[in-house]
Amino acid sequence: MKSACPLDCYDACAVIYEDGKLKGDPNHPFTKGFLCPSLNGFLKQDRILSPSFNKKEISMDEALEILSSTLKANQDKKSLLFRGSGNFGKMQDVTNVFFEKYGSIFTRGSICDGAGHNGIVQGRGANFALPISQIKKSEVVVVWGRDVSVCNSHMMDVIKDKILIVIDPVKTKIAKIAHIHLQLKPRSDFFLAILLARFAHMEEMEDWDFINEHCEDYDYFCDFYQGFGIKKLIEKIDVGVDDILTTLMFFRDMKVSILVGVGVQKYTHGSEVLRAIDSFFAMVGLFGKEGCGVSYLGDSSYGFSNPFQTKAKTTPKPIVDFGEFETVFIQGANPISQMPSSNKVQEGLKKSSFVVYFGLYENESSKMADLIIPAKTFLEKEDLRFSYGSEYIFNMPKILESDVGISEYELAKYLHKSFGYENLKCEDEYINEILSSNSKEIDGYLHSASFDGAPYFKGFYTDSGKFIFMDEVCGEDDLINDDGYYLITSKYRYSINSQFKRDNYLYISASCGFDDGDMVEASSIYGKKVFEVKISEDLRDDIVKICSGTLGVNFLTSFKKSVDGDSAVLQEVKINIKKV
Repeated sequence: MKSACPLDCYDACAVIYEDGKLKGDPNHPFTKGFLCPSLNGFLKQDRILSPSFNKKEISMDEALEILSSTLKANQDKKSLLFRGSGNFGKMQDVTNVFFEKYGSIFTRGSICDGAGHNGIVQGRGANFALPISQIKKSEVVVVWGRDVSVCNSHMMDVIKDKILIVIDPVKTKIAKIAHIHLQLKPRSDFFLAILLARFAHMEEMEDWDFINEHCEDYDYFCDFYQGFGIKKLIEKIDVGVDDILTTLMFFRDMKVSILVGVGVQKYTHGSEVLRAIDSFFAMVGLFGKEGCGVSYLGDSSYGFSNPFQTKAKTTPKPIVDFGEFETVFIQGANPISQMPSSNKVQEGLKKSSFVVYFGLYENESSKMADLIIPAKTFLEKEDLRFSYGSEYIFNMPKILESDVGISEYELAKYLHKSFGYENLKCEDEYINEILSSNSKEIDGYLHSASFDGAPYFKGFYTDSGKFIFMDEVCGEDDLINDDGYYLITSKYRYSINSQFKRDNYLYISASCGFDDGDMVEASSIYGKKVFEVKISEDLRDDIVKICSGTLGVNFLTSFKKSVDGDSAVLQEVKINIKKV
C-alpha cells in the first residue's frame, strides 16, 4: 500500500509498505524507489510502547484521564503548546484546535528556517520551492549552504549532468564533484551576494527589461550594494576573486537554479541573506523563467485551506521560557536538544509543574516529562503531507492496526469530549477539505496547484505584483566574541535532527593541533560541553562542525532570535576548544 515518509526532510519519499517492510515507490518521478538511511531504519527504531506518569508505566486510559484532569485543574494558569516537526503530516495540527479553545499560548517562528523564509516573502510576497521539473531544465545549478548529498539526496540524480557550483564553508560530498567550490568564510553569504551584484553591475549584466517590468526599488538596491567596498567584501568572504568572477559568468545567458539551504540564515540577520541572494538573482533577470529560480524551503501550504488555523496568543519559539508556564505540552519535538541554549531550556522545564511529552521516541525532553503519551506511527493513522522541497503531495492512509499509542486526531477528539467542546469533524473531512482546495493529479501523483510552470512567471505575490529589491541592512553585526572558531551545525546523514542515529563528534581541521579521539571542552559565552574530536580535511581552519542533533551541541548556542522571522540563530557564536 502506498504512503509517504513523514520525516522533516526536503524529499518526502514516496513509500510502499509491503510484507512488513518499507520500500520506495519505483514509479515516483522524483524519489524513484530509493529511501534515505533514516527511513530505511524507521521500523527498527525503538519506540515508546506505553504511557507513563512520574516514571511509572500506566494504561492509555489512565494517561488520558490524568491529562484531562490536570488540564482542568490548571485551566486558569498559563500553559504552552510546543509543537515540533517530528512528523510532517498535516493532521498533526489538529491539536491546535483543542489548545486554542483551552487558552494555551502557542509558539511562532522556527528553530531552523524562519529567517530565510521571511526574507524571501519580503521580496517575492510568497515563498515557493522550485519544482523538480524546472530544476531538470536548468543548465547550471548552484548549491548554496545545503549539503544535498545528506539532506536532499534524491536531488543528486536530478543535478548530476548540470554545471555544478557549490558555495559552502565545508567541502561537502557534492562540493568535491563540483565544477567550482567557493569555500567561503562562515557568516559571509550576504557579502558574497552583494559582491556578485557589484560585479554584475560592472559587467553590465542587469536585465533592464525584467527590472523595469517586474521589479521596483532597483535604484535603491544599486545605491545600497555600491556602498560596500569591493576590497572589504573580498576580505570578508575570503575566497579567490577569479573563482567568484567565473561563477558570475555562468549567470550570463544560461538557465540557472540556486538551491539554498538553511545554513546561510542561522544568524541574527539571516533574512537579509536570502533577500540579498534574491535581489542579485532578480537583477540579472532570472526569476519566472524556464529552468531558473532560487529555491529554499518552500511554503508548501500556500494556496491550501487550513482547517486548523488558530488565533491563539503566541510567543517566539527560539526564546520561549518554559519556566513561565504551569503546564507545557510538547508534541513531536525535543526542545532540550534542538532549541538554542539547552541550559535555559532545562532550567525552564524544571520550573514547570506539569510537563507532557507526546511523541514516538524517548529523548532528552521526554526524560523530563511528568506524563508521557506515546504517539502512533505514520502507518497507523490517516494523514496527508506536503513537501517543502518539491511540488508533490501525498495521501498517507492508515495501513496498520496497533494497540500502541494514540493519534493526534484521537487525542484531540478525546480532549474535546472531556471538556465539552464542539465535536471535531471526521478525519476524512479534514483531509478532503485540504486536498480539494489546491491539488491536482498529474500522471497518477498529486501536485500542488500553486505550481503551474516556473514560479513567478505570472508575477510576484507582493501588493504591487513586482519583486521588491532590498535597500538596507537592519542593525549591526551581532557576533559577540571575535576569538575562537566559527560553529557550523550541519545535518548528519543518519539522523533527522535528534531522531535516529545521532552523531557524537566535534569535527575540526588537522591544522588546529588536535588529533582523532582527543576529548575536548568546547565553550562559548553561553555554555560548555565535552566532545570527542574527529579530524576532517573538509573544513576551513577557522571552523568546527558539530552536527545538528549531536548530544550537547546546543549548550553552546545563543538564547536569542533573528531580527525577522523569529528564527533560532544557531551559528551566531564562536567557540573555544581545549583538551581535557
